[in-house]
Amino acid sequence: MLILGIAGGTGSGKTTFAKALQSALGDSCVIVPQDAYYVANTELSFEDRLKVNYDHPDAFEDGLLIAHLRALRSGRSVEVPVYDFANYVRTSRTVTVEPRTIVIVEGILVLHNPLLRAEFDLKVFVDTDPDVRIMRRLIRDVQQRGRTLESVRTQYLETVKPMHEAFVEPSKKYADLIVPEGGRNQVALETVAAVLRQYLSDGKNRLTAAARE
Repeated sequence: MLILGIAGGTGSGKTTFAKALQSALGDSCVIVPQDAYYVANTELSFEDRLKVNYDHPDAFEDGLLIAHLRALRSGRSVEVPVYDFANYVRTSRTVTVEPRTIVIVEGILVLHNPLLRAEFDLKVFVDTDPDVRIMRRLIRDVQQRGRTLESVRTQYLETVKPMHEAFVEPSKKYADLIVPEGGRNQVALETVAAVLRQYLSDGKNRLTAAARE
């Protein structure tokens, strides 16, 4: 199994890049989003959940994500949490993820935590202009997550931007590959896909050789 970590700022295009890779690789690949591993916060009221800094490393339950990646690597399925972005809380639902030859983990801070970073065989950072990122986030949060324009603006200025500068941007130095413009960078997409296809091919060749022995 190969585990690929894809990091980048909010709205950078890392999810688009991950999905494009998954499309290119087919059933051999599965995506595990870091966003699913936000701390549950079920004990907090909605008003208190609004005050949480969701762009700080402490907002994520990295220990659970690491445990799940290790389980997948050992051939066991995992129950990935389902997060409710409109209410800022982890639900009681889960999604069963089966082991695949390639596992893609994508999220803003997947390269920050050294323990999580150590689980990745390949590390990618998607680098996109801040103006583009904020516009993408604004559209996504209003259309898909039930946010208001004012709440997105406030959150961006108070937590998203400073946390990006403090934690996300510095994690770029740990990447094996930096991809400008994310899923729109066709050359980078084809290059990474080619590397992963070679890994799949090498694995099949090893299995064929072992069967002949």
